[in-house]
Amino acid sequence: MLVNVHSYFSLRYGTLSIDEVITGLIQRGYDTAVLTDINNSTGALQYIKACQKEGINGLAGMEFRNGDELLYIGIARNTTGFMELNELVTEANRYKSNYPVKAPACKHVYFIYPFNKNDKDRKLAVNEFIGIRHIHLNQIRLLPSSVQQKLVMWQPVTFTGRDKYELHRQLRAISHNILISQLTEKQYADMMEVFPSKAQLLERFRDFPQIIANTERLLGNCSFDFDFSLHRNKKTFTGNHADDRILLRKYALEGFQRRYGKADKVAEIRVLKELEIIDNLKFSSYFLITDDICRYARSRGFHYVGRGSGANSIVAYCLQITDVCPIELDLYFERFLNPKRQSPPDFDIDFSWKERDEMYDYIFKRYRTSHTALMGAMSTFRDRSILREMGKIYGLPKAEIDRLIHDPHSMLNKNEVVSMILSVYDQMADFPNQRTIHASGVIISEEPITSYCALDYPPKGLPTMQFDMHIAEDIGYEKFDILSQRGLGHIKDCVEIIKENTGEVVDIHQPRKFFVDEKINTQLRSSNTIGCFYIESPAMRQLIAKLDCKDYLTLVAASSIIRPGVASSGMMKAYIERHHAPDKVEYIHPVFKEQLEETYGVMVYQEDVMKIGHAFGGLDLADADVLRRMMSGKGRSAKHLAEIEDKFFHHCSDMNYPEHITREVWRQMESFAGYSFNKAHSASFAVESYQSLYLKTYFPMEFMVSVLNNYGGFYSRKVYVNEAKKTGANVNLPCVNNSSYLASITGKEIFLGFDVMQNLESQYAQLIPHEREMNGPYTSMSNFVLRTGISLDQLIILIRVGALRFTGSCKKELLWEAHLMLSHTNRKRVDTDMFAFQEVSKPLLPKFDTQLVEHIYDELELIGFAVSASMFDMVRTDFRGDVIACDLKAYEGQVIRLVGDYVCEKYVRTKNGKVMKFGTFFDVNGDFFDTVHFPPSLAAYPLNGSGVYLILGKVVLDFGYPAIEVQKLAKLVVKPDPRSV
Repeated sequence: MLVNVHSYFSLRYGTLSIDEVITGLIQRGYDTAVLTDINNSTGALQYIKACQKEGINGLAGMEFRNGDELLYIGIARNTTGFMELNELVTEANRYKSNYPVKAPACKHVYFIYPFNKNDKDRKLAVNEFIGIRHIHLNQIRLLPSSVQQKLVMWQPVTFTGRDKYELHRQLRAISHNILISQLTEKQYADMMEVFPSKAQLLERFRDFPQIIANTERLLGNCSFDFDFSLHRNKKTFTGNHADDRILLRKYALEGFQRRYGKADKVAEIRVLKELEIIDNLKFSSYFLITDDICRYARSRGFHYVGRGSGANSIVAYCLQITDVCPIELDLYFERFLNPKRQSPPDFDIDFSWKERDEMYDYIFKRYRTSHTALMGAMSTFRDRSILREMGKIYGLPKAEIDRLIHDPHSMLNKNEVVSMILSVYDQMADFPNQRTIHASGVIISEEPITSYCALDYPPKGLPTMQFDMHIAEDIGYEKFDILSQRGLGHIKDCVEIIKENTGEVVDIHQPRKFFVDEKINTQLRSSNTIGCFYIESPAMRQLIAKLDCKDYLTLVAASSIIRPGVASSGMMKAYIERHHAPDKVEYIHPVFKEQLEETYGVMVYQEDVMKIGHAFGGLDLADADVLRRMMSGKGRSAKHLAEIEDKFFHHCSDMNYPEHITREVWRQMESFAGYSFNKAHSASFAVESYQSLYLKTYFPMEFMVSVLNNYGGFYSRKVYVNEAKKTGANVNLPCVNNSSYLASITGKEIFLGFDVMQNLESQYAQLIPHEREMNGPYTSMSNFVLRTGISLDQLIILIRVGALRFTGSCKKELLWEAHLMLSHTNRKRVDTDMFAFQEVSKPLLPKFDTQLVEHIYDELELIGFAVSASMFDMVRTDFRGDVIACDLKAYEGQVIRLVGDYVCEKYVRTKNGKVMKFGTFFDVNGDFFDTVHFPPSLAAYPLNGSGVYLILGKVVLDFGYPAIEVQKLAKLVVKPDPRSV
């Protein structure tokens, strides 16, 4: 009986979750209601599914508004009508247009206009009605019956009571970015939009039985039958399942011969087994579409990495979707696909960040835009965002909001406004705030996507679903993950840079050669991995050192145990201990030795949960995979999990396992499954890490240039420039006669690109090298100015960074000349043929003194870090410490002093909620060292970001890796800029 229900997917308007809407309908006695969120269908199918479960006649609709103006409510008569509503919203989003004031002609939609006193003159189509609220009933008593026949009960539902009403008003103020006191009546709902019972609603309209009958008749003509068990991805690649099966078999067997040759019967048997399962589950098209995407990438010369659970499949390996051999790594195909798995498999394909847009373009054109969309996501109100938004609408100054966030227990926060804000905190936590885009997901659909939701068109212009991956999975979609990363970009670029600088052509597509290369493994073992994909962070370098990692399989394991959940559970420490003393490992049960001897009885990969569930718990591999998925939160059937858990414990009881062992094994599985990588995913990461390591080992200078040009990885550019210097390269500041837009290398000379300059306008960063390439080197500053038409302020930036040092004049002389040349003119770029490189005479200037510290200040301001010297040259003291970083191991247990240039930090909370930090620094030689800041020392001696610190602490070794437990530290005083003294 309700035709206009809002959920909290009516963003910053509705206050009820889908569950609260359903509970409200049941408690208030409704059997029929329409969810009509404002200008979106995000929650529609989630609502329909919940209604089906509870036996409610759930219907889908939409409320259309231009800004705050309510135009009409659309109610889908059926699924076709739902598609019509979605297309109406999609069209408006695509062209950024308003909705028409009069509802468009939709054959399968009923439209309801809000009542106003002039409705007796409104001409309505057959499918159009007027909604009247009970507070306006007195205004229609004298209207002719012909008008009353078009009236239906209109009771908008937005909140359940006074507290939700206040929340609604707060959300409206946030939406309009105004103080709550500035809200006008048109900007929020009135108190009458509270959720009534069915009896209350009928009582309000008891004198108007025709209106009640009209409403029942309208809703009775609507039905929304939706089968949630169907798969909705594109069903075939070729046009029919039989041809898909034949084509996939052809491609797979061709790839088998390419990968294994004809004689490998073990691989052949597995290929044929997988093909049979893939065909039976009707997933051939999913493989073929992924293969098609990868074939296009290869045809364009794009380097990619296939990872995720897809790398468990030998068919994927034969198709060159992945480069991980599942036989070599003993990977379970059932982790990827099994007869009991109802959802399609999961392929993650990484491309360079520079090439992903072209891959999107191909996918959308190849599989039709109307059937292809980016996966949506929902940004929610969380933690700080709640406090900031609430503080703003109640007029708190920024300083007070910051204090509330960073020092919540301050006595200055004890006031009425803050108390009110905190009282709303729990209501708003995880509330939808705005729709956004999933990081990588693409949906390729059999039916037009507007059959299931409306589409948004964010700035990039690609259609984006209005719901997230969880709702997509519920209705039968599985996404293709088309990811981007900078690691692949620097690998590909490095190959090209090597060819340009050395003439050598390198092949990075044969990673097995790298796995057995002693020089590469020595580089890995040293943890000298800065710039290398996934293994450059302080935590990963520490882990590599602690493991004495010197081979591919150990790195595969490290890629998984580095995961935060694994580390915090103690499994990382257990693995390292056992890795160093495998002969002393005590297995919890003999099954662990049989199944997990490679990882010393520690569950390192998601597959290990399957192995133990199967071998210890008696589950078949399909049930073991279901268990893994449910434990990791990817399956939401509590009943099914309980059934599998029951099987597990019954089997263990039948096997007479000690109960405490059984429960400990279950606890380990349960705590571990959600955190680790699957082995194939870790193996894929390790392959890419080895490709990076190969380039860093044999071509270190070119490698660091490629890292810089792909804008780094874990660290700032300062770190990568330091690393480039350590390779033996001479790193130069930008130069108008040598630099390109990006960093470049000739021999051992690296010139930073103009992109490194923070305040240089992009047009000049592109123009300067282009003009030089077209017409030769610049011969003087005046020649440069005339040829580029550069403005005075931009010329000053170039002078201060040293980009005109080719002139032989010092910066101060050049600055004088620049002002004399340009301060009274509005010079434009001149065609070189017209001025024949005319020179401007130089003024006679005195000799200027310049100190190194002046250059460093310029570089810090204009680039963000020092290039021509180090930050150690900035501090007043010459003391650099008692020891250097590379000798720390020799000082175990001793308290030492060391001076370090801050690189980065990581903060964590201890078990009692206190903050501690882990720091990373350079010493005077540019070598890394790490610090540990426990809560007492951190509170007394804070680590406050960039700078050079004097650190006092004790050297500790953890599995041979040194760190300094900080007792005291202080940021050293820097020399002043003499120009400002």
